[in-house]
Amino acid sequence: MKNYGLIGRTLKHSFSKDFFTEKFIKENTDATYHNFEIADIKEVKEILSRGDINGLNVTIPYKEAILPFLDDVSEEAKQIGAVNTITFNNGKVVGHNTDAYGFARSIKPFLKNTHHRALILGTGGAAKAVAHVLENIGLDVLFVSREPENEEHFTYSAINSFMVQACGLIVNTTPVGMYPNVADMPEFPTQYLTKDHLVVDLIYNPEKTRFLEEAEKQGAEILNGLSMLKEQALKAYDLWNNN
Repeated sequence: MKNYGLIGRTLKHSFSKDFFTEKFIKENTDATYHNFEIADIKEVKEILSRGDINGLNVTIPYKEAILPFLDDVSEEAKQIGAVNTITFNNGKVVGHNTDAYGFARSIKPFLKNTHHRALILGTGGAAKAVAHVLENIGLDVLFVSREPENEEHFTYSAINSFMVQACGLIVNTTPVGMYPNVADMPEFPTQYLTKDHLVVDLIYNPEKTRFLEEAEKQGAEILNGLSMLKEQALKAYDLWNNN
């Protein structure tokens, strides 16, 4: 029997375990999927050295912090600076990023030639994957952070009508508004959104976050993170079985 799992801090409501358990049954794969909740990234050493793990996923808040614990990283994951999938190849622990693939697949049908610039809420691992995809497509990318690190990062209080008007694509990569905190939403002035905006929230639980509800009220097109999540998970499954 093969063993797979998810590394993260709080995994009680995670999508991955149910998804992969169903996938294993459908594919007649003799495998199990485990949630590995760790309070500190240093605890990952024990998981990676177990010897009985065939593949792993990585989620908040360890997509960047896990890098020093890996033997190798795929070229795309290096460019992004974040890992969400791990394979074990000939004794080597190798990091990959399937978030970028998943986001690209999910957003492709929704992008228009009027989407020249994107505003990304958050600067973590998921934000880096999203930016990687959008920049490769040719969009200019701006980040919003509670703690700006450089001139490309803005505070939430700096978001004004001109910035929102200039950015046809808004992507929330933060966990703000995720179940069970469904009443929360990013500090974003949704009143400046219009029917010309595409607003994406990578959260999938709830299906429609308060942020998406408020964006929809302004006429904006909305998209949640479920399709991205499924696409990145399928890509991870392929990596585990083709290495």
